[in-house]
Amino acid sequence: MEQKYFFISDIHLGLQDKEKEKAKEKLLVKFLSFAKDNCDELFIAGDLYDYWFDYKWVYQKGNFRTLTALQDLTESGVKVHYFMGNHEFMHSDFFTNELGIKMYGDPAEFNLNGKRFFIGHGDGLVENDYGYLILKKILRNSFIQKLYSMLHPDVGVGLAKLVSKKSRDYTTSKDYGEVDGLFEAAKKKISSGFDYVLFGHVHKRTIKKFNAGYYINLGTWLNAPCYGKFSDNKFEIVDWN
Repeated sequence: MEQKYFFISDIHLGLQDKEKEKAKEKLLVKFLSFAKDNCDELFIAGDLYDYWFDYKWVYQKGNFRTLTALQDLTESGVKVHYFMGNHEFMHSDFFTNELGIKMYGDPAEFNLNGKRFFIGHGDGLVENDYGYLILKKILRNSFIQKLYSMLHPDVGVGLAKLVSKKSRDYTTSKDYGEVDGLFEAAKKKISSGFDYVLFGHVHKRTIKKFNAGYYINLGTWLNAPCYGKFSDNKFEIVDWN
C-alpha cells in the first residue's frame, strides 16, 4: 500500500505582528491536526520559524500551540522530517529529544513510493551565493553556538531576531541574475537520476518539469498558505485556507 506524504515550508513563525501571527499559527495548528489523520510522513522544508535558538533549559516565548501540535503528530505515529532553513541556524536537540522530530542541517535524499526525492531548504545552493555560504559556516559552527548559548535568553533571542532580519535583508537585496538558481540546481539533481527536487527559501510557488523529473518550490505561508502532497504517484500543491 502506497503511503501519503505532506510537505510545508517558509511559515516564518514570529515574523509578523501579533494578530497576523495568531491567525497564522491557528491555521498551522489546524493543518497539523489534519496531517495527523491524512498522511504518513510530514516534511518541513525549512524556516518554520523566523528565528530559533536551542537553549539547554528554556525555549523561546510564543508558538507553544505549534510545539504541542507537532508532538501530537509524532505521538500519533506520523514521521516528521525538519530541514533547518537560513533563519533557523541554531537548532540543537530540542525538536529531536522533546518532540521526536528528525532534524537535517543539509538536503537529503529519500525514496518515497518508489520515487527518488531530493529535499532541502534551498539556501546556499545557488552557485554565486558565496557570501551566504560563509555566513552559514560561521553561524552553524558548534564552538560559536556554544559561546552564544552562554548569553542570557533575553539577549540571545533578541540577537537571533536581528540576525534573522539581516539574513532576510541580504537575501532580498542580493542580485542573483535572471536565472532561477534553485531551478538550475534542481536540473543537475534531476539529470543525476532524481524524480523530484523540492526546496523552499525563495517564496515562489513552483512546479516545473525538466526531462523526466520535477522541480518543486512550496512558496510561503506569508501570503498564500499551502502544502505539498505526494500520493498515487502524483505531486500537487494544495491551498490551505
